Amino acid sequence: MSSSKRFRFMRQILLLATLWFFALPSLSQSVSDFQNGTDGGGPYDRLIIRGATMIEGSGAPPIGPVDIVIENDRIVEIRNVGNPGLPIDPQRRPAKGTREIDAHGMYVLPGFVDMHGHPHTIDSGQGVPLEYVLKLWLAHGITTTRVVGAKSVDWILDLQKRSAENKITSPRIYAYPIFGQNFGRPILTPEDAREWVRWVKEKGADGVKLFGAAPEIMTAALNEVKKQGLGAAEHHAQLDVTRMNVLETASLGLTTMEHWYGLPEALFEDKVIQRYPLDYNYANEADRFGEAGRLWKQAAKPFSPHWNAVMDSLLAMDFTIDPTFIAYLASRDLMRQSRNDWHAIYTMPALWDYYRPSRDAHGSYWFYWTTENEMDWKENFNLWFTFVNEYKNRGGRVTLGSDSGYIYNLYGFGYIQEMENMREAGFHPLEVIRSATIMGAEALGADDQIGTIQVGKMADLVIVPENPLQNLKVLYGTGWIRLNDDTREVERVGGIKYTIKGGVVFDARALLQDVRDMVEASKAERGMPAGPMPMKIETVDELTPIRRN
Repeated sequence: MSSSKRFRFMRQILLLATLWFFALPSLSQSVSDFQNGTDGGGPYDRLIIRGATMIEGSGAPPIGPVDIVIENDRIVEIRNVGNPGLPIDPQRRPAKGTREIDAHGMYVLPGFVDMHGHPHTIDSGQGVPLEYVLKLWLAHGITTTRVVGAKSVDWILDLQKRSAENKITSPRIYAYPIFGQNFGRPILTPEDAREWVRWVKEKGADGVKLFGAAPEIMTAALNEVKKQGLGAAEHHAQLDVTRMNVLETASLGLTTMEHWYGLPEALFEDKVIQRYPLDYNYANEADRFGEAGRLWKQAAKPFSPHWNAVMDSLLAMDFTIDPTFIAYLASRDLMRQSRNDWHAIYTMPALWDYYRPSRDAHGSYWFYWTTENEMDWKENFNLWFTFVNEYKNRGGRVTLGSDSGYIYNLYGFGYIQEMENMREAGFHPLEVIRSATIMGAEALGADDQIGTIQVGKMADLVIVPENPLQNLKVLYGTGWIRLNDDTREVERVGGIKYTIKGGVVFDARALLQDVRDMVEASKAERGMPAGPMPMKIETVDELTPIRRN
């Protein structure tokens, strides 16, 4: 590499590191600091879930009542024990278990896979305990999380190990360290890139998270990733997307794209570079997200020849799209996203502070967010939805990730919001569940272990009292409201009852209570009242007195 190229590359790495310092959590807190032991029970010699209606994850329609037998961490039997509307014949049921869960009238689903997770800690910019994050994930049925951003490689591998050993209350972790992380020196050559990939493979990583780099560096890194049998995810950062869009990185071996950056650029027909305003500055979050909302309408029109050609190419490469619609939901409706009812009791005050307009917090770009900004983003979403839904329709793999912790996107709750976003994009509810389960498992190369309710697979399950296909909202920790016509009272129904990870049973409502206690304790420390977050109403003009007639 020439000295000029090396300088440009070092400058770029420094810029990316500076920008993402604020975007990623500070994870110096030891995993062992927050918890000793698990809140769950089991695994059991013989756990039986009785009488549930099963939604098994592959897209098959519900069936029930079924009894599911689990021994230790594995499903060993699924038995259809009756027909709807008729009493269950006791003779058809499996023998008694060590523990039994009465799930009559309830629904059981595979554990959910979150393909985009960032675990934060108390000493991060968000100021939230790690326990808070992990319990919100589990309470919303997330049994597996792909971590694609953590400050320390060793830290996230330690978290992964403790979760696998059931020493902490946590989803199963797949570790995707950020390219170049903790290497001790900058990556300046293709061989440096290869060496780093081999290094994280040896340490136990499952994959690599990329943002972009010089083409020769990206080519070497992705080649080595493929050689080492690792996964590869990329956020195609706008600082690098002109050098390699999604079509180019996928052809080199990238397995998953995050968000949507890089895809519209592959769909350009009359340009190479997005039409940036001439005073644009990527470090200005309002510029970054404002112009991002104008990107999809610069791409080829849906179902045009070029649009179809790009889609066909990605399909041929068995490429995975993990859209994370939820990460941008506030951009099209800030008021709605910022006033979701769960913020009142589940959002930490420190996290609420982090969400508010700020020049130095990633995603806090509400300096003057306008109706026109939201109109841009509504159009952006419609075009984005169209591509992703059609990709699914043509056999492409679309997974579900939340990227929680930013932009009024709360851990756990944001994952269920993403399900609703997929429904809006055109996915049938069964297709939504499929993306949340088996599609994620396939993308991780773990579909022989998780992703469907199947004999021989890990016992990763979600039990919910209401039918999520009729109403995905019943998966929220807050459930949903309805009028009881018998009592004429308004009642709140739903909320996941149990999350089971590898045969370990977690009471989801108890986990949520723990989170509420954390939030109330934090409010008390600040002298804040319990209940909804106080919304400061800024004075329009303090110097102009209000005139009253």
